[in-house]
Amino acid sequence: MVYGRLTTPPASSTALHAKRPQQRLAVRASKWLIAIILIASYDHMTLTSAQNSVKSCEKPVYLTLDTGHMEVAPLMAQILNKHQVKATFFVANEKTKDGGTSLDKKWGEFWAARGKEGHEFASHTYDHTYWKADLAESSAAGLARFAVSPSAGPRTGQRFNWDSAQYCANIDQARTAIEQYTGKSALPLYRAPGGKTSPKLLSAAKNCGYAHVGWANAGFLGDELSSEAFPNDLLLSKALKSIQSGDILMAHLGIWSRKDPWAPAVLEPLIVGLKARGLCFATLREHPQYAAWIAQQTTATKSPPKSISVSTSKPTS
Repeated sequence: MVYGRLTTPPASSTALHAKRPQQRLAVRASKWLIAIILIASYDHMTLTSAQNSVKSCEKPVYLTLDTGHMEVAPLMAQILNKHQVKATFFVANEKTKDGGTSLDKKWGEFWAARGKEGHEFASHTYDHTYWKADLAESSAAGLARFAVSPSAGPRTGQRFNWDSAQYCANIDQARTAIEQYTGKSALPLYRAPGGKTSPKLLSAAKNCGYAHVGWANAGFLGDELSSEAFPNDLLLSKALKSIQSGDILMAHLGIWSRKDPWAPAVLEPLIVGLKARGLCFATLREHPQYAAWIAQQTTATKSPPKSISVSTSKPTS
């Protein structure tokens, strides 16, 4: 249509022009809505992909961490959280570099945070008590007896003869402490310090509700070894080459004797390298060797046990 010399468009054109800002706003709103939907869809797909990745993992390894001097523990926890790796912590009340112990109140918030992140916990004996030998004679109550030596607590380095009830009480004590900090039930598992056991000791522990957990040969990550003879790059290379699906891995939250700390120098590249090989990380709750035992010993409604007071370091005749 030609309007000639008209300076004012027809009424219909004016009305159309007046509507254009509203139309532009509507278009913008629609674009924003589409963008929000796309972002939400992407987030959902990403989450679903991550969940499917976890569910579809067919080559798990099981990272277990024993307590130690704890200086590197917060940084190790950050690495685990960054890479969404769940570990199983075996806890004892060991001396720490901050002048306390690994299960004192100063570390309560640390353990509570790990519980919220979905990690699992088990006992390492409260006094980090080493088995030394089976004793031939039984206690007056007919219980098996053992020679033991705590490496933490007020009687560090002393040797005692405990019966199975005393030994189990020391396992219980660590379990009780960690449950009070995390608010969740610990696994009915334990690890003897140094992995030192006997068939008689394992039977006694199982009779009081604890299955023992060691580690795979390839899963010994070497943080207890001399850093001069076994530098971090050597330990990392060995682990990346030898660890296989199903292996239980073992390291510590700080080792006093190692001059070049294993963590965090090895921990993060180890996680990244194992994932690059198609391996994934799971807790011992999911381990086929222990899953049935855990289900048998634990119920969904079980509450953490109350505090116990046991003189676990008292020698017996």
